[in-house]
Amino acid sequence: MWILLAMTGLWAFSFSLIGVYLAGQVDSWFSVLMRVTLAMLVFLPFMKFRQTPRPLAIKLMLIGACQLGIMYGFYYQSFLHLSVPEVLLFTVMTPIYIALINDILEKRFHPGYIVSAIIAVLGAVGIRYQGIDEGFIQGFLLVQGANLCFGLGQVCYKRLMANQTSELPQLTLFGWFFIGAFLVVLPCFALLGNTEKLPTTTLQWSILVYLGVIASGIGYFAWNKGATLVNVGALAVANNLLIPAGILVNVLFWNRDADIIRLAFGGGIIIFALYLNEWFVKQKDRAQLAVS
Repeated sequence: MWILLAMTGLWAFSFSLIGVYLAGQVDSWFSVLMRVTLAMLVFLPFMKFRQTPRPLAIKLMLIGACQLGIMYGFYYQSFLHLSVPEVLLFTVMTPIYIALINDILEKRFHPGYIVSAIIAVLGAVGIRYQGIDEGFIQGFLLVQGANLCFGLGQVCYKRLMANQTSELPQLTLFGWFFIGAFLVVLPCFALLGNTEKLPTTTLQWSILVYLGVIASGIGYFAWNKGATLVNVGALAVANNLLIPAGILVNVLFWNRDADIIRLAFGGGIIIFALYLNEWFVKQKDRAQLAVS
């Protein structure tokens, strides 16, 4: 769990760096391409291409394509419609998706997760109850797309590592994760990217290098490795530690004029949804113990 806590601290600044210095100024697909490419280059020297079983490499590439490549596409676009605190608060749905995805893979279903999700949506509406427009709805849906991809990738990676028989350490395998993301992001940038909105300042380039090498490269490897060492419930809760940390950093350093009352009102409803989700998870676990 300490690995997940450390990565929470590392990632707390990423949201604000993107929202303040990159969103709307640097093409989002170029930002994503830079992050994925730099992260991939970090792990290429450690890879053992010939020793890695092909089925394992393909599965890791598919997970990387979803958890990083497609997720980043949704994630960066959301900053064009939402403030940094809103993006952070709307990631509260990720634990619900993790629990739901895990149940689907284990061929179980618990409607309590849907109830939690609906309450979380009401909390999102509370944050912008006077300013609901097409852009806000689009931003909210983009964050949910990112949440789904991020949650699915974590669950699949955890299950894959638990069942794989290769003796290769995760450090030598994780490069495949970034290769899969790169194969998604490169054509997206070629088709959708805007070459007229490339970084123009040293600060923007420095932020992209930091996000690529540290936040993405080291961060995702450590986070996914940490995910393999905890249960699904702990993983779901760890995902939401980013919310208070990220909002605290953003409000203290960049967004001091944020509507704290409205954020607190909507955020309180969203956090209640999280606790409700955890209650459903505990009830499910108790029921399983009773049956066994």
